Amino acid sequence: MQGLHLTADLSGCDPAQPLMTNTEALRALCVEAVAAAGLGAVAELFHRFEPAPGESQSGITGVVLLAESHLAIHTWPERGGVTLDVYVCNLGQDNSDKARHLMQALCTEFAPGATRMQALQRG
Repeated sequence: MQGLHLTADLSGCDPAQPLMTNTEALRALCVEAVAAAGLGAVAELFHRFEPAPGESQSGITGVVLLAESHLAIHTWPERGGVTLDVYVCNLGQDNSDKARHLMQALCTEFAPGATRMQALQRG
């Protein structure tokens, strides 16, 4: 059960960028970033929500199931926000650097005005 759980809360993201509202663009970014980090994607699911009453934009929730655990992402274009959650198990090998690489790559793509990150050692 040893692992590293990283979270990031991004604010000040450009709500007009396709990653905030385009499911396929966000899915492609996440799957490519997982592979570039050296982690193994085994499944994924991305869902775009309908705009809330009075709102013109809606966000996306996506999950990439990893052989090592998971990546979860949530966009809120109406607030210019994104939350990220990367968890990797370290059974058999230490995947911590891969998790950090994945998190940094995703944060960079959104070009937030501010980022709040947390790390939790699990197990």
